[in-house]
Amino acid sequence: MATKGRPFTVRLRPEVERRLEEEARRARRPKTVMLEALADEGLRMRRFPGIGFRGAEHDRRAWIMGTGLDVWEMIELYGDGGEGILKNHPISRRQLEVALAYYKEHADEVDWHIEENSRTPEEWHKLYPGILPPPEE
Repeated sequence: MATKGRPFTVRLRPEVERRLEEEARRARRPKTVMLEALADEGLRMRRFPGIGFRGAEHDRRAWIMGTGLDVWEMIELYGDGGEGILKNHPISRRQLEVALAYYKEHADEVDWHIEENSRTPEEWHKLYPGILPPPEE
């Protein structure tokens, strides 16, 4: 569970604050929560050039720019075939390296997405019986 940090005061230029307020309103999130999320994503993108973030506000995922792959998908492919994925998919060694570096630092996040993707139809039905029909036998 995340803990709150120390109080921090920041003064934004009026145009930056206006854009932050608009984004927070669009996402239906408090301005401070939006600022923290944007700062976290921006810092990760600086630390791992080539990583971007996409997805709904409640499910932002790291992805490898220049590919259609989320980091979790590339790590799953790598786990299935090692560096052989470089021959079988249109990705560069650099893209693979940045995905592996990101995974090394954010394994819990990436592993969670891999686990969610590996659920069976039966497991999904158990979680959402009113939405998903029972699997055919």
